[in-house]
Amino acid sequence: MVTLSLRALNRATLARQLLLTRADLPAIEAIEHLIGMQAQLAMPPFVGLWSRLANFQRAELAELLAERQVVRATLMRATLHLISTHDYVKFRTTIQPVLDAAGADIATRRGGAAFDRMQLLQLAYDFIAAQPRTFAEISAMLAAALPEHDIGALRYTVRTQLRLLQVPTGGEWSYPGNPAFTLAEPWLGRQLDSQERLHELARRYLAAFGPATVADMQTWSGLAKLKEVFAELRAELVVYHDEQRRELFDLSTIHLPDEKTPAPVRFLPEFDNILLAHSKRTRIVADEHRTKVFLPGLRVAATVLIDGFVAGIWKVEENKRRATLTITLFKEPSLDERTALLEEAEQLVRFITPTAVERVVQY
Repeated sequence: MVTLSLRALNRATLARQLLLTRADLPAIEAIEHLIGMQAQLAMPPFVGLWSRLANFQRAELAELLAERQVVRATLMRATLHLISTHDYVKFRTTIQPVLDAAGADIATRRGGAAFDRMQLLQLAYDFIAAQPRTFAEISAMLAAALPEHDIGALRYTVRTQLRLLQVPTGGEWSYPGNPAFTLAEPWLGRQLDSQERLHELARRYLAAFGPATVADMQTWSGLAKLKEVFAELRAELVVYHDEQRRELFDLSTIHLPDEKTPAPVRFLPEFDNILLAHSKRTRIVADEHRTKVFLPGLRVAATVLIDGFVAGIWKVEENKRRATLTITLFKEPSLDERTALLEEAEQLVRFITPTAVERVVQY
């Protein structure tokens, strides 16, 4: 059985994630290839696509959202993702166990009196069906209707049990800080697929994040007990080992890049899925840098890749006239790396702040 070095695994993952070469793809095809993009904040998917696609423009994704071809919903890991409407309709039912577990966990930790779940969900459904509602509005309604119960448990049950989508409103990154939620099926004019599609989801995961272990897909999705799924798929997959002798599954149709393939400098946004899709993250970020990337409050920093691995973090700050992109590197780059870093950074700050009068890159 072939053993993949850490560097070979890194290059394979970068290739799947469209980070070795910017792909000449429409944004919706890229989003489907990636099986969605984490979208806890509104801006990161735009930056994530800019780093992966040739000639990507913000208006392309904004139009897909406005036309309801791409939606923002709670999915993998019970976190917000942008995903194509096609994939949302197909996989929402498959991901429901993740949401069930997250909702049950919150309800247990919050404590309080038991509530009638069907009554709660009907109240929320009718309230949201009348018109899109923010969660502040939903919370206020629930607090008034069910004052004896813990509002956090009620709110999270609604979030995980009803099929809700956030409504884009246009603006800089298509969503405001406190977006309204609507019911998925009426808003899309489509019924969601009721069939569980674990085998198809596993194949799609490997296409986007492989080679990978069973535990890797469980980490990415939040689903449990996937060992049987991979056992059933084993005959059609190729199996590698990593340097720790763990089994790595992959699609047999995909060629792995040479581990010596150059990897360009890339800027990844906060919460980028490449950092969240494997149980062991050393294929992208060294253990010594984890605490600089994975922050308190479940935040994930915006990162810089140099030679394929996380080499620093970055942020953009704006005032009325000036936009400043600040890069914090974990070690001094070579002269060639510094040149590539600054070129990419200058393009990034122009993408993020198109109306700034002055732009500065510092590290």
